[in-house]
Amino acid sequence: MDVILGYVDEFRHMKFRKIILQIVSLAIVVGSALSIWKSLQVVSLSESPVVVVLSGSMEPAYYRGDILFLTYFNKPFEVGDVIVYKIKDQDIPIVHRVLQIQQKSDDPLDQLVLTKGDNNQVDDRALFPKRQMWLERSDIMGKIEGVLPYVGYITILLNDYPSLKFVMIGLMSLFVLTAKDPQS
Repeated sequence: MDVILGYVDEFRHMKFRKIILQIVSLAIVVGSALSIWKSLQVVSLSESPVVVVLSGSMEPAYYRGDILFLTYFNKPFEVGDVIVYKIKDQDIPIVHRVLQIQQKSDDPLDQLVLTKGDNNQVDDRALFPKRQMWLERSDIMGKIEGVLPYVGYITILLNDYPSLKFVMIGLMSLFVLTAKDPQS
């Protein structure tokens, strides 16, 4: 606690110009993170190029806390692909494997998809809205192309304990705002 009070005391004694410089530095850090996110969206063609596995439904292939990298190229899905989809009126995307595919027309991209978690006993139809039996391409956020095991567990902790999110953001902001200027 003394360390945090030391940072707060140091912040109080900063000159106005240095405070502005620190705030600009914080804005650059936040802007860089947003730029990286947007770049990943452009490269992967996915609205959400990175997701974290939140449940054990895909074990042993993917575990809770794994970070998954998605793409959404104009290629047909195949049985066995692991995709991420989002159901209308639900906030949390679902990571499951393609179980069956039905072609709607001669266009190879015009597909209906049925999925199932590797660790689940039945397919995902019970998760879909009433009268929906298949996923449309518009429901799908992307196909998994890469994984970073367990690195996303911090996201799970931040979702499970919302107050931790504010503490971490506050501490990171405090550290950036009170960072020593290497030129002084």
